[in-house]
Amino acid sequence: MWRNYYSVTSVEEALDLLAQHGAAARVVAGGTDLVIELERSLRPGVDTLIDLSRVPGLDQIAAFGDTIRLGALVTHNHVVDSRVIQERALPLAQASWQVGAPQIRNRGTVAGNVITASPANDTITPLWALGAEVTLTSVRGERTLTFPDFYQGVRRTAMEPDELLTAITFPTLAANERGIFLKLGLRQSQAIAVVNATVILGFDGDAITSAKVTLGSVAPTIIRVPACEEFLTGQALDESVIREAARMAASMPKPIDDVRGSAAYRTEMVRILVGRALRALAAGAERAGWPQDPPMLWGENRGRVRDPLPEMVRHEDDAADTIVTTVNGKTYTRTGGVNKTLLRFLREDIGLPGTKEGCAEGECGACTVYLDGVAVMACLVPAPRAHGAQIVTVEGLAQDGALHPLQEAFIETGAVQCGYCTPGFLMSGAKLLEERPHPTHDQIVQSITGNLCRCTGYYKIIEAFEKAAERATSPEDARASEAK
Repeated sequence: MWRNYYSVTSVEEALDLLAQHGAAARVVAGGTDLVIELERSLRPGVDTLIDLSRVPGLDQIAAFGDTIRLGALVTHNHVVDSRVIQERALPLAQASWQVGAPQIRNRGTVAGNVITASPANDTITPLWALGAEVTLTSVRGERTLTFPDFYQGVRRTAMEPDELLTAITFPTLAANERGIFLKLGLRQSQAIAVVNATVILGFDGDAITSAKVTLGSVAPTIIRVPACEEFLTGQALDESVIREAARMAASMPKPIDDVRGSAAYRTEMVRILVGRALRALAAGAERAGWPQDPPMLWGENRGRVRDPLPEMVRHEDDAADTIVTTVNGKTYTRTGGVNKTLLRFLREDIGLPGTKEGCAEGECGACTVYLDGVAVMACLVPAPRAHGAQIVTVEGLAQDGALHPLQEAFIETGAVQCGYCTPGFLMSGAKLLEERPHPTHDQIVQSITGNLCRCTGYYKIIEAFEKAAERATSPEDARASEAK
């Protein structure tokens, strides 16, 4: 899939490599889109990957007065977890929560979502409405572009081959503004948008002083609806205004027509979504449905860069190269195996077949492992990322000959049917119980949104999670026991 794989330790190293390799190179942070595209030969001419995922400092969300800055390694789960974004840029938090599943949100970055430039990408819609800008950096210098200038069509941006997106900045919602993001997909989770929408309104009492309406998955790029925005300004949000504004949003030029939805269906769904958004804002209910303390499956380090590499490492696709990694507490040195995914490296080179290949595109979760303490889908991680990393597979859940409590609960409840998906469910569940020994039903369900069971055994799987949680000792119980 690639010939050169560089794990860099600084932005400067990445920029030098981009200048050297040009259009033949791609930057990988999460890689949740790029790895699939390379496997399917959709990136002809790309033979070099530059891995930023262990560069310190790029995974920070910073607020400067009324401006928020996202670093290049900020993941969707970082956004979901950010109090400042929840409070001052709610539509972006809502959009990030609806991206993929915990394992995807742990690897996928907002910058990657922005660069991919699909009109269906969820975070672009709220960022466009918020007035976001991107900072592009190269050895030649730095430039800042607005979103309308950055996007040039379907999967086309103004980035030059030697540029790196180093930051996304946007103003927070003003004190008189409220906003909401809504999405329609063909299923409840892991869904690509048929239509998504962001509505941000400014108020003076009941009167609307400003309006921004952006729509995704209806045109070659995210679009705003000026006629609808102008109509709303100066109005009060009564039912007749809401119906007319929704109708105007839906009366844009004919939307795209594809496998996920016809143009006619999208037109009607734009009307429905914009109407729902406006009704929620009118009722002050834009935060309804926001998850309380959602499971992240990212360990004690909260998905931040840990143990950065001491120096840049280059892996070449030849038989002489080695990957040195620690799996389930044991160090392995393997020659070759560079030009594949972590999933296949674990199965073929390390000899641990418990991690299963189901879909090989991040849809089923059967390949869930922990990478430096974070639950990820191994089919979307390049094998060289294992170099110098700590990995846990399903074979590592049992300790000292004793099964993990969740494994015991799976046996007792009969939660295993064909068993193919079981390793992924166990890995997601064990990480959930590590984070929250006594999860709620909603947290259990949220933790396995990235895991599919084709035997439809979910009731027994959830029962096993609940049984394992019943046996967990809460921190309060532990302290009481120690006091005795």
